[in-house]
Amino acid sequence: MVAMHVVVVGCGRVGSGLATGLVDGGHTVSIIDKSATAFRRLPPSWAGEAIVGSGFDREMLDKAGADHAGALAAVTSGDNSNILTARIAREAYGIPNVVARIYDPRRAEIYQRLGIPTVATVTWTIDQVLRRLMPEAVVGEWTDSSGLMVLLERQLPESWAGKRLRDLGMVGRTRLIAVTRAGVPRLDTSELVGQEGDILHFAVLKDAVSELEHRLGGSSGGGSP
Repeated sequence: MVAMHVVVVGCGRVGSGLATGLVDGGHTVSIIDKSATAFRRLPPSWAGEAIVGSGFDREMLDKAGADHAGALAAVTSGDNSNILTARIAREAYGIPNVVARIYDPRRAEIYQRLGIPTVATVTWTIDQVLRRLMPEAVVGEWTDSSGLMVLLERQLPESWAGKRLRDLGMVGRTRLIAVTRAGVPRLDTSELVGQEGDILHFAVLKDAVSELEHRLGGSSGGGSP
């Protein structure tokens, strides 16, 4: 996985755990929180940057390196703050991988439709955030007893938006089994065209994972009808 700079807004239990995991994974991290005491949750060996301020304050985001960040996670305790921060990250800074924590699942669906990946509290885990911040990393959900097949979850790459998702499959090697769109799972994958924010679910033979990586990252999305 290519190292990147990540901005984390909110240093609660999730934010501090997320930031620590990202640093341990070789990324550089700037974390923002309105309370200086929140940074006590970070380990003594914390190698990132801690900034006291608001996550939707452009001055604070500039200080946190949002202009060159590859990802941003808004994980404060406020839905409105998180959404505002996420929209600024996308629209003002052009950060490609953005996720917002939302407490109200109904609101989460609305923001998913606006193209802002969200995770509602009822399904919240640090692992889920990492999947959305690092879409190039293939994550194994489940491996069968033989160890030869895995279920994987990936965020739709921008290059596949507007293209037929059925073309992602490789006969006998990889099958797209479901798509989560705007928070709603869809099984009619053969009829779907990719949309920004789609989460793809694959069944893949273990030795075909690298092929899937190439297809998602390197292919133009073409295919036979």
